[in-house]
Amino acid sequence: MDKIDRELLEKVAQLHKVPAGAFNIRKNGQAQMRQSTKEIEIVPKSSKSGIDIIIKKGVKNKSVHIPVIITLGGFKDLVYNDFYIGDDCDITIIAGCGIHNKTCQDSQHDGIHTFHVGKNSKVRYVEKHYGQGDGSGEKILNPITRVYMKENSQMDFESLQIGGVSSTIRKTYAKLKENCVLNIKENILTTETQYAKTYFKVKLMGKNSKCEVVSHSVAKDDSVQEFVSDVIGESECFAHVECDGILLDRARIVSTPKIDAINKNASLVHEAAIGKIAGEQLIKLMSLGLDQDQAEQVIIKGFLEN
Repeated sequence: MDKIDRELLEKVAQLHKVPAGAFNIRKNGQAQMRQSTKEIEIVPKSSKSGIDIIIKKGVKNKSVHIPVIITLGGFKDLVYNDFYIGDDCDITIIAGCGIHNKTCQDSQHDGIHTFHVGKNSKVRYVEKHYGQGDGSGEKILNPITRVYMKENSQMDFESLQIGGVSSTIRKTYAKLKENCVLNIKENILTTETQYAKTYFKVKLMGKNSKCEVVSHSVAKDDSVQEFVSDVIGESECFAHVECDGILLDRARIVSTPKIDAINKNASLVHEAAIGKIAGEQLIKLMSLGLDQDQAEQVIIKGFLEN
């Protein structure tokens, strides 16, 4: 791997060297390195591009890295990754995609990830997206995540767009059975003329299932963001949807939260707040010696890291 490869992998997966344990590193549509373990098997698909990640029953305190990097202009990548997580597991999965494009042609990665979460299992899934390169070609990322949760399972999903992505449409679909917990947290930064849309559809099918969706976003310059959520309570359940956005310059944020209580015992809440940085926050930081731009950066960094 060259310097650009290493930089992209550090940005999206915090990898400074080849990781221990199970991993799959994909570059420009091809697997560069892959390793399975006795507890976690990674198998390439035979009928289409992608891999199956099979985590055996009872595996705990293990991690899997499956980052993707693209360094070619005019390249479009489509990959299907399926995760089969056995019962009674506790696992961390680090994904994400980094694009380096210095050409005038667009580069694009569309990743379709499907999770089958076993009974009593806990999964932490982290997906980071990042773009760089001074070419006029766009860096496009369109991930789709599908989650199917069995009884008493939990999934913590962290979705981060950390800069440089020209355009993205991110879709997440989930179905929860009894006593399941799904926590989704997304942080998105857009600048210049970038566009980002996120869409969540969650069905709370089982009794005592719970879901929380929290979106923190910052839109600067002439960028546009859209947030759409659709949470459906089909049983006695609880859900909370929160969208908070900071708007700067000439940017635009559109938030459309929807909740649908089919069962009389469903408790569903949504909140949305979009606005500029509070003046008192700027004044306080500037009184400590920061100029306005520095104060804004401190506030934005703290907001996106919450």
